[in-house]
Amino acid sequence: MAEASDEVASPTAAEAAPGGPAAGGTPVVPATVRESLALVLDTDDLVEATRLARELAPWFGVVKVGLELYSAAGPDAVETMRDLGYDVFVDLKLHDIPTTVQRAARVLGSLGATYLTLHARDDAAMLRAGVDGLLQGAAAAGLPQPVALAVTVLTSDAGAPPHIMPRRAALAVETGCGGIVCAASDLHDALLTAPKLLRVVPGIRLAGADTNDQARPATPGAAISAGADLLVIGRTVTHADDHAAAAAAVAAEVEVALEARHTS
Repeated sequence: MAEASDEVASPTAAEAAPGGPAAGGTPVVPATVRESLALVLDTDDLVEATRLARELAPWFGVVKVGLELYSAAGPDAVETMRDLGYDVFVDLKLHDIPTTVQRAARVLGSLGATYLTLHARDDAAMLRAGVDGLLQGAAAAGLPQPVALAVTVLTSDAGAPPHIMPRRAALAVETGCGGIVCAASDLHDALLTAPKLLRVVPGIRLAGADTNDQARPATPGAAISAGADLLVIGRTVTHADDHAAAAAAVAAEVEVALEARHTS
């Protein structure tokens, strides 16, 4: 993963509020907070994605390259974000025959993806192939070990049977995935079924923000308090009138929740 210092800048005592500015206006965000936040780059324009990534770098340590941006820019999107110092979360939800998934994951591992999503649809052979391919690609390129993430139930799916998420989380453990993607409302089951896996939670919204197509949203603080490790942050920041203010609000919630979790 990309290296990060403990903080983006060192504030004076009067400037040390979470996400607040240091001298010269540089925000101060602990590395533990930045590493817990993944910025969604949902655009088909790499120039626009790069602009957003640069603008919001003080608050985010991870960027998510999804189907839209990867379809438009391909490996250049991963390379560009790595050059900016980000860990890159490639969210392609690979789902195909095991050989195809293994080969695709190997390529993505060699490009420097830190995280890669695989669909967890009761196909153990496919998941194992994806995990193996991702690790092989990174190792061949001399890169740090990446994390395969099993997507359990989409946050837009409000009607999934309750047994599906725990079953898919257990499959993620069985097949060697390093983490799962689940809604905040599924975190209790995730902690019971897969306590050692990284828990990645999309559908994050600041209180009062539009939930858009997310059927099971959560606030940043609530998700961290419930056990999330990495929050996927998109429109609540990128569609806000003031990107920096929204990002600072997210970071402040996360910092408080992380401190409470670590002292409880």
